[in-house]
Amino acid sequence: MASGNPDANWTPKQNKLFESALAVFDEDTPDRWHNVARAVGGKSAEEAKRHYELLVEDLRHIESGHFPLPNYKSSGGRYAAEDEQHR
Repeated sequence: MASGNPDANWTPKQNKLFESALAVFDEDTPDRWHNVARAVGGKSAEEAKRHYELLVEDLRHIESGHFPLPNYKSSGGRYAAEDEQHR
């Protein structure tokens, strides 16, 4: 692949379909990756499985602390003002 990142070729719509298919076809489903690929459309079973493996790898990095959590402010900003209005 020219981009070097095969995951870059997944559209947001395909990612959403992929997530939904994972919820339907769990790891005990026979031919899981063929079913997931069919649900996504335009992807092979091998591409679907690799996409899942990359997702799991990313989750491991996040859970191990290799990626920082977003710095959400607990006070101030637009949402704090809206919260005050609802009290």
